[in-house]
Amino acid sequence: MAGIEQTIVGLDVGTTKVCAVVGEMRRDGQVNVLGMGVGPTRGVSKGVVVNISEVVSSITVAVEKAERLAGCKIGSAYVGVAGAHITSLNSRGGVSLGRSGRDIAAEDVSKAVEASRAITIPPQREVIHVIPRAFIVDGLDGVRDPVGMAGMRLEVETHIVTGTATALHNLVRCVQQAGVELDELVLEPLASSEASLTAAEKKLGVALVDIGGGTTDIAIFIDGSIWHTTSLPVGGNHLSNDISIVLSVPFEQAESLKIEHGQAQPTLKYGRLAVRANEEAEEEEGDALQVTTFSGEEEQVSRRLLGEVIQARVEEIFVLVAKEIKRSGFDGLLPAGLVLTGGTAQLPAIAEVARNVLRMPVRVGAPTRLSGVTGLNGPAYSTAVGLLLWGLRNNLEAEARPSVRRRQGWGVAPQRNEVAERFKGWLKEFIP
Repeated sequence: MAGIEQTIVGLDVGTTKVCAVVGEMRRDGQVNVLGMGVGPTRGVSKGVVVNISEVVSSITVAVEKAERLAGCKIGSAYVGVAGAHITSLNSRGGVSLGRSGRDIAAEDVSKAVEASRAITIPPQREVIHVIPRAFIVDGLDGVRDPVGMAGMRLEVETHIVTGTATALHNLVRCVQQAGVELDELVLEPLASSEASLTAAEKKLGVALVDIGGGTTDIAIFIDGSIWHTTSLPVGGNHLSNDISIVLSVPFEQAESLKIEHGQAQPTLKYGRLAVRANEEAEEEEGDALQVTTFSGEEEQVSRRLLGEVIQARVEEIFVLVAKEIKRSGFDGLLPAGLVLTGGTAQLPAIAEVARNVLRMPVRVGAPTRLSGVTGLNGPAYSTAVGLLLWGLRNNLEAEARPSVRRRQGWGVAPQRNEVAERFKGWLKEFIP
């Protein structure tokens, strides 16, 4: 096909849905979405596989939908990973260039990155990412691209992301049993940042908060680089569970009430902030919602009560986010504020609640500047689209070929020449 650079697949296996996105990048840099497939997830709890057969079936449904729309067979994909088992740390490594010094080559960079991996990791954990953040040449820090510079010692600061080996292997097994090979495992907040954040926000200092169904993933970017990542075991499903308990309705009905009538502020009325008197206002016609309780009885509940239940949990999530940002030590270094994404970020007025709790600028981020198949411009699809963008940007130098033919491999430390090949891509991604 003329003008096409490559074809890539992103696969988001979330707690509530599986989304497969097929896309291509033309030679002019335009991202074109060829197909997408979405289906409900079964067998995943808080971002972790708990039933392999159910997850395999869920992935198969989404992949088949994407294949029909894209008109091609999916054989491999960039797969998102999340969950409370994810941890991260910052490391440092270096290499000597000799007493007399010499020009730095890409091979030296790969050796420095590999040296930063020389940390003690428990045997039950595996490395997902080793991301260069900044370089130091002979004590001169802030170096963006050391290749070609002269020096006697090269050091690199990296951000290392690890996960529980069991959780990672089970996810990979599900993907492979669904007939899809693995290009690469990608941490979901990193993928979401590709679709939701601007380069200016990453440079200034920003926190990405991806509120999914089972987890809330946080990634902090400062000076264009990733500095902190973590995952909280709370998400949109907790809102639905609260509604189910308070209103005494089945979880499925609670989920529908949240999606169709939910709001993060009880004073939000039909999509606009309502002005109410200090005293309790009478319910107006249309404010009542019809529900069917566990006993089978038909009852009416107010939208305001629904909003109060949701607001309580949303505020708790942002309190936890604030604590995590403070614990990271970067709470005073985020002038660009917070960017919300993920399915729960679609709740009306959720940004306002976040501003009130965190006392910082907040906006809702979603994929933009996409052509082709529509319907992916909401925050619920930031991870899936971000996985697609991650794959495209990390394969710009590859020969044009379907991603179904590719396999990057996972679970084995990359060879030095592979690290050297990825070096330029890392710089473009995290050190603009």
